[in-house]
Amino acid sequence: MVETQEELKVQSSPFKVAKTAGKPLKLSEIKISKKPRISSGISELDRVLGGGIVPGSVILVAGEPGIGKSTILLQVAEAIKSKALYISGEESLQQIKIRAERLGVRGKDLFFLTETDVDAILGAIEEQKLVVVDSIQTLYTEELSGTAGSVGQVRECASRLLKIAKSKDIPIFLIGHITKEGVIAGPKVLEHMVDAVLYIEGERYGAARILRVAKNRFGAVDEVGVFQMTDKGMVAVENPSKLFLAKQAGRVAGSVVTATIEGTRPLLVEIQALVVPTQLAIPRRIGQGVDYSRLQMIVAVLTKMLRLPLGGYDIYVNVTGGLKIEEPAADLGIALAIISSFKNLPLPPKSVCFGELGLLGEVREVRQSEKRKKEAKRLGFSNIISPQNFSSINQAAKTLIHNS
Repeated sequence: MVETQEELKVQSSPFKVAKTAGKPLKLSEIKISKKPRISSGISELDRVLGGGIVPGSVILVAGEPGIGKSTILLQVAEAIKSKALYISGEESLQQIKIRAERLGVRGKDLFFLTETDVDAILGAIEEQKLVVVDSIQTLYTEELSGTAGSVGQVRECASRLLKIAKSKDIPIFLIGHITKEGVIAGPKVLEHMVDAVLYIEGERYGAARILRVAKNRFGAVDEVGVFQMTDKGMVAVENPSKLFLAKQAGRVAGSVVTATIEGTRPLLVEIQALVVPTQLAIPRRIGQGVDYSRLQMIVAVLTKMLRLPLGGYDIYVNVTGGLKIEEPAADLGIALAIISSFKNLPLPPKSVCFGELGLLGEVREVRQSEKRKKEAKRLGFSNIISPQNFSSINQAAKTLIHNS
């Protein structure tokens, strides 16, 4: 028996280029294209992208199932008022039309295609001004083995779409699925290939949606967009603070309003805390919208510095509206909410707080304090609890108890 290896005949790709290097250019010799950005027709999306859609860019939009990825991109395909193609590998044309009618989409220059073969798709998008692919995990090419969604298929399909986007100056939106771990399904290299990566966050059964940018080659990565999910689709929210504030915010025990910065925009959000005697050997510490490790640290600081017997109590902390707060400036708000619930004392009327809490109980300065104060005063909050007023959590707690 003699082993022989059969030579595989691979079809040549239409995008294969000659193996000759181009002429190196000086920085002064490189000419920049003057093509303007394309407005998506949605102000919050343009804000996140840095002023609009760059021609020839490939944008990956990810999020959990049912969060609104297909909805917002269907709205974008209609709102640009030019020739657009919506490609679906998951729905039939009839299903897409039902969803479009529910959202009120009537774009006369909006075309639809159900296809999963990327080579067939490439021939259909050459004359388009914008393309939406729903989703990248459903595409495949016959030149590679493996099913759609595998590492090789996803990488090769994205590479071919990227090449035609750059050569034809066609912006392409790719919808990506999220795994149980909260990362984009498929190879991590997919995030490195595209020009921008957008995440849609929020509670699936809530109304608020947050659009975050994890990568943007043509703009800042610290901007966020705020939307509200309605029966007519995703609606941009011009005043996000009112969306995240309840009418009774700050008027009951355990409710505190804090000023946070999302991107370059100040937001006022309500933090609620509930402290109740525990029935377990190990008390619960549950946080929705806040970092669990940060919550544990704040509870430890309150136990040590204020001598609060929190070891015998369950503590629940929630950020209303489905917003996730990651910056340390919310530490003071979380701490005061826990104290307020434990003492059963509400904060003084029209109070807003912000500040980072240290392990020794000190309240530290945070960035853009003046912008936070300006937003609070604009919405009618006159009592500002900040590191400039209180240098320690002990001072803030005593003032809270005294004024209440």
